Amino acid sequence: MAEGSFVAYYRVSTERQGRSGLGLEAQQEAVRSYLNGGSWKLVAEVVEVESGIRSDRPKLAEALRLSRLHGATLIIAKLDRLARNVAFVSNLMESGVEFTAVDFPQANRLTVHILAAVAEHEAKAISDRTKAALAAAKARGVRLGGDRGNLAAVRSQGTAASAAARGEKSSSRARDVVPVIRELQSEGASLRQVAAELTSRGIPTPRGAGPWNAMQVKRAIHKGSAA
Repeated sequence: MAEGSFVAYYRVSTERQGRSGLGLEAQQEAVRSYLNGGSWKLVAEVVEVESGIRSDRPKLAEALRLSRLHGATLIIAKLDRLARNVAFVSNLMESGVEFTAVDFPQANRLTVHILAAVAEHEAKAISDRTKAALAAAKARGVRLGGDRGNLAAVRSQGTAASAAARGEKSSSRARDVVPVIRELQSEGASLRQVAAELTSRGIPTPRGAGPWNAMQVKRAIHKGSAA
């Protein structure tokens, strides 16, 4: 029985299918049948009209943004073709969004991890070959490695990188929520009214707890616009 919030992602292969609904209606019916019963909410439905020659997935990016924004699970009707798509797998892995497929409900992010493991295996094989080449160079007398004396600088770089990663996470969160804020502002809402609306919609704050306030909205606008 389904529980919680969901964002549905549908994919059709051609513009003709997108206009006619061919294939789309079947996907929508599959998702609704899966969610039937339980305490759930479908917060958004996103349709990707995918060309065979394109590798980017703008609507997938939108679906992932909405999933993060609402703390929702991404749901699709069929896993088979999407799971073999490198762009889909990499975007899903990097998003941190929970995921489920109607035709394979057990296939959440764990399955995507398994699919990504295939690529990881190849990366490890490349790394092993590189190490073997370095070992062979060392055996020939080639000096390897860098200056190990400046450990303080290395630590400083690590601290800076950690801070940068936290900053990027905060900016990413702001980019997700700014479109909603802009929409509310275009309707004449003040910062305080925007905060109240975000809270009423169940959109988590940057810290993930408590109601929104006007200052948080202002900071989100600043970070999202500067990112």
